[in-house]
Amino acid sequence: MLAQLTFAKTLPTTTHLLALIPKSKALPKDTPHRDLLASILKRRGMKVEGLMKSPVSANTPDGMLVVWTILDGGQDTFTQQVQVRKALQPLLDEHPQAIGIAVSGHVGQLAAELAVYGAWINGALLPLHKNDDERKALQKIVLVGSVNKKVFDGIKAQAAGNILCRELTMSPPNELTPALYRGRVKKLARQQGWKLEEFDMKKLRKMGAGAFVAVAQGSNPEDAAIVRLTYKHPKAKQTVALVGKGICFDTGGHNLKPSRYMLNMHEDMNGSAVALGILLAASEQKLNVNIDCWLAIAQNHISPSAYKQNDVVKALNGTTIEIMHTDAEGRMVLADTLTLASRAKPDMMIDFATLTGSMAVALGARYSGVLGSDMLLQQAVQAGQQSGERVCTFPMDEDYEPALDSKVADIKQCTLDGEADHILAARFLKRFVEHETPWLHMDISASRCEGGLGMVADEVNGFGVGWGLKMLQSQV
Repeated sequence: MLAQLTFAKTLPTTTHLLALIPKSKALPKDTPHRDLLASILKRRGMKVEGLMKSPVSANTPDGMLVVWTILDGGQDTFTQQVQVRKALQPLLDEHPQAIGIAVSGHVGQLAAELAVYGAWINGALLPLHKNDDERKALQKIVLVGSVNKKVFDGIKAQAAGNILCRELTMSPPNELTPALYRGRVKKLARQQGWKLEEFDMKKLRKMGAGAFVAVAQGSNPEDAAIVRLTYKHPKAKQTVALVGKGICFDTGGHNLKPSRYMLNMHEDMNGSAVALGILLAASEQKLNVNIDCWLAIAQNHISPSAYKQNDVVKALNGTTIEIMHTDAEGRMVLADTLTLASRAKPDMMIDFATLTGSMAVALGARYSGVLGSDMLLQQAVQAGQQSGERVCTFPMDEDYEPALDSKVADIKQCTLDGEADHILAARFLKRFVEHETPWLHMDISASRCEGGLGMVADEVNGFGVGWGLKMLQSQV
């Protein structure tokens, strides 16, 4: 549960306070505990502008911990998020029950929105399995300053979506098998009033979804499924399909991963968690758009029944696929899911997946890559700038396609040399998007970033939820 937000006209009596000051050469007169801050700056030989780079913290005589920082409204969203997150961190590290946030000046509204969002997503407790865990969740946020109160309902919805995404992604693989994951999705659907439809292995075999089945058939029990969740707004004119890769654990299959690369492969379902987080946030915001959310939930195991190199399988759309590497399973489960999603004829489709190591090599863990329809790529970059979840576009030209030519099937699943695999994976997925549906593919290289990213202090950061909401809002 997220901390309760209240509004006050005077400084609260909390034990922890964040003071966000507008850019200025001198300390504004309404700066909380101004004299204390001025004496600290003088002692350190700091100019006021230094607060933009380095927040300052101190205890007041009555024991309150105060952190001061300057927010520059002219900086980009990502930089502002990092500044606010670093200022919040000393406060939240003490796990207080309540914190105060004081804002003022021309950046007051912006500062309030950033700080409250940061307190919500970093003050919530994500699961740990330690018997000596003494952490306490943040219970209350007291906001002081002249602000538009209405916007915080939407910000709270986004925070809920981000936290859901991170909680699911961090869940141990024995606690989030496909069967258990589907159970959690059903519970969410009941709570939110989403329509739910499941395509289990029996139904997928009957339909001819051979690409998905090839990956999932190596698991015992066969609890994999493609799950469809539907949110409808009575006045919506646009329908957006969200597709998420939900591989609950990825061993690599017969092309078994070494232990170094198998560690954290319970997070290979992050794409589906991003899609769910966006769906939850959009639902709670009552966003004026219809959403079809498709989750490809499975595991990639090694077993006598698992798929293997040189198998040839037939996908739902009739395309035959030559299997080159069993650790390229994500594009297999997405192939049939994209076909199902595009057959529903949405106005736009976005898929999310921790898909390729080559994207992580290309970008590291601070950006994610997007590929797809030219008409959507500029929107994608703008959404990244607005949300602070930065994306980089990659080419997907037709002359990459010959690398996937197969002598025995319509297409190879991948190549074995790994060169430009993030682009080849997108070319592969494009084969399964029907009806010329406008489509974007996000390869989430930034799903885990050591030291935190943007507004999120945790390594697992929920990248894509904020970005996806901006993309949906652009369709309203």
